[in-house]
Amino acid sequence: MDWLSLADRVLDGEEITDNEALAILNCPDDELLLLLQGAYRIRKTYYGNKVKLNMIMNAKSGLCPENCGYCSQSSISTASVPTYKMVNKDTILQGAKRAYEAKIGTYCIVASGRGPSDKEIDIVVSVVKEIKEMYGLKVCACLGILKPEQALRLKEAGVDRYNHNINTSKEHHPRITTSHTYDDRVRTVETVKEVGMSPCSGVIIGMKETKQDVIAMARSLKALDADSIPVNFLHAIDGTPLEGTNELHPRYCLKVLALFRYTNPTKEIRISGGREVNLRSLQPLGLYAANSIFVGDYLTTAGQEKHADFQMLEDLGFEIDFAPASYAR
Repeated sequence: MDWLSLADRVLDGEEITDNEALAILNCPDDELLLLLQGAYRIRKTYYGNKVKLNMIMNAKSGLCPENCGYCSQSSISTASVPTYKMVNKDTILQGAKRAYEAKIGTYCIVASGRGPSDKEIDIVVSVVKEIKEMYGLKVCACLGILKPEQALRLKEAGVDRYNHNINTSKEHHPRITTSHTYDDRVRTVETVKEVGMSPCSGVIIGMKETKQDVIAMARSLKALDADSIPVNFLHAIDGTPLEGTNELHPRYCLKVLALFRYTNPTKEIRISGGREVNLRSLQPLGLYAANSIFVGDYLTTAGQEKHADFQMLEDLGFEIDFAPASYAR
């Protein structure tokens, strides 16, 4: 496969075929750098050498009635994780201050559970305006399945983006969770779009899916027109049904990131949970396809030290995309 020619065709507006998508995932290791060069050609066209940084505030942990097989916070997990109800407004504001000081442009307020209560929506709504006024950060909320009226309240409060991952393909979904459907997840993304929030939806790779499932995920997110696509790589946690699953290696993870770039050329592709344990020493190469990362810890697992992430970006010669709307303290 001529990967650079394929990249040029993508830039000309062509969609890759299923055979080409499979060829990306099956790319011979001795062609991997050429594949990434093509992915970088696409990435650079739309994002230059800039990298968007995101930080998670785990605003509510555990206590989830869902049965997602990958999640340490689910009702069927026996993993030992922090458990607490929705934190208060001041705690969320303190997190926003840390994000601002670290030059992290997107602050993600995340809460466990099937969906938010009206009281939890009240807390988020009450704090978003202050985050905007004090720090000018982009605010992303990830609170589960949304009702239309809840989505509208978040939009009116100033929430810029809402994350609700499809996680896997429609066909593989019932093997991962049965407490909600794939269509439930898609419906929330559509609800977010209808009220005018930017849709963020992504996947978890390494949950015993096939390569055809991975291709289906990339195509589904293109069809959903998700503005931001987090690509998580399974960090299997003891006490979850996927405990001990270890299907990934760094080179395959890079091919997955390339697939998402070739399939969704104009979109923000974010290397998300599990990058440290799955990409390992090849993490820097992932940013030739992706243009965004999480900095700091995830929900119940530790991330790479911040200084290591900033050093990685400096070594790559990439620029942090940080342009807050306000510089008030």
